[in-house]
Amino acid sequence: MPTVLTHDEAIQIISHLHGKYALIANMLYGSGLRINEALSLRVKDLDFNQGTVFVFRGKGKKDRYTLLPKTLYQPLQLQIDDVKRVHKRDLDDGFGMASLPPSLVRKYKHAVKDFAWQYLFPSSTRCVHPYDNYVCRHHLHETTFRKALRTALLKTDICKRVKAHTFRHSFATELLRAGSDIRTVQTLLGHEDVKTTQIYTHVIGDTFAFTSSPIDK
Repeated sequence: MPTVLTHDEAIQIISHLHGKYALIANMLYGSGLRINEALSLRVKDLDFNQGTVFVFRGKGKKDRYTLLPKTLYQPLQLQIDDVKRVHKRDLDDGFGMASLPPSLVRKYKHAVKDFAWQYLFPSSTRCVHPYDNYVCRHHLHETTFRKALRTALLKTDICKRVKAHTFRHSFATELLRAGSDIRTVQTLLGHEDVKTTQIYTHVIGDTFAFTSSPIDK
């Protein structure tokens, strides 16, 4: 059974994170993302008009859309402004190419330097692309977030084993507690089989937690 946080516990941990690390944790909890999905987000993947996040090749190499929390619009816009400044500096230095899979580089050669393809959470340093040998800027490494999360957890009195994935579990259970349909939760999480999603109904102690009695309405 997965470890889950209550809403208050999740917010308490996030309150001890700062800057981009707090924003990443908010995306994990607010959108139900896996850590690699959050770090792999590009500027173009956020749709503020539709309120959606596009997840490219999530687990099982499947694309999906999930929720973009309205409370994160402003901090995400500020993060995008930071990415724009970093990208401009890279372009001024003669670089600015996005880190893309080889297949996408071949398909979108004209767009490799476009701002839209830049990572939402870029690394602090440039690197050499492992396949195509051009200088680019990759995304933050998972270990940097894990260290920040560990430090934040130690500042709380929460006695649970909390990992980045714990926020995703908590996203699912909070949706079910709020009455969301299990099929909707399945879609947002990108689960192929609804049985994988159903484990969260057992976590919250009620197999039918996503169903409300008509008399309660």
